[in-house]
Amino acid sequence: MEQAVYDVPGPELAGALQADVRMLAEKIGERNMRRPSNLEQAAAFIQSSFQTAGLRVSRHTYDADGRACHNIEAEIAGSEWRDEIVIAGAHYDSIHGGVGANDNASGVAALIALARALAHQPFRRTFRFVAFVNEEPPYLRTPNMGSLAYAERCRSRGENVSCMVSLETLGYYRLYDREPAPLARRALHWWRGSFVAFVGDLRSRHLIHRAVSFFKEETGFPVKAITLPRFLPGVASSDHWSFWQYGYPAFMITDTAGLRSPFYHTPHDTPDKLTYDGLAQVVIGLRQMFLDLANIR
Repeated sequence: MEQAVYDVPGPELAGALQADVRMLAEKIGERNMRRPSNLEQAAAFIQSSFQTAGLRVSRHTYDADGRACHNIEAEIAGSEWRDEIVIAGAHYDSIHGGVGANDNASGVAALIALARALAHQPFRRTFRFVAFVNEEPPYLRTPNMGSLAYAERCRSRGENVSCMVSLETLGYYRLYDREPAPLARRALHWWRGSFVAFVGDLRSRHLIHRAVSFFKEETGFPVKAITLPRFLPGVASSDHWSFWQYGYPAFMITDTAGLRSPFYHTPHDTPDKLTYDGLAQVVIGLRQMFLDLANIR
């Protein structure tokens, strides 16, 4: 199986990412409303990780199917444009019957790595790290979806979210693992696994191209900007969708999930399938991207 080609960062970051993916997907395992104890263990692990990084953490708690569910939030107040908020988010639940190493322990591991790297950086805008619950079916695009409840709270508080970025399935970088649908094959070349995709709707075009330029400042990892109508399959399939419902700018960053990985949404989405050097290189680019999004007019 051919590996993608990219600049390899130091082993410490890749090792830390792998350790966090294994904590979520192996030690904790399947984490969803059918496994409430595991879901709480995941929430507690993320909260502890944010706190250890030096961040002040809170829980946004709401009711889903008669049970308390928790989004985990850490915030760094902005020094100049405090009322403008940039959010880095990733969902921590997994599908029923799966441990979700790539979907989405990889995104959460990236979020935790970014928290460690950025916790003591000065920000001109307010910056938030948020781990969302209940992104997977049957809660996707329903009132019980964690990010939708969170975005609704943002709107009810009158908060000005200037940008929300969903970190979704970020750890699978291998070439030619599966043949995609004809549209993707002809127009987007999804099957070439050596890139990460910035995906949003047509209104997101300017924001995405700006974010891509920031991402490229610090890494040579291949990246593609994809802006398409919202109704096309996959464009709205993560937590950024929730922020669109309340008029906030948002987009997703992904390894393209099921368009690339044959293990997507199966019990075989396990930590041994991920490419941690690639994930580390993506995190390096994300660090610079978020610094610029939070500090540049």
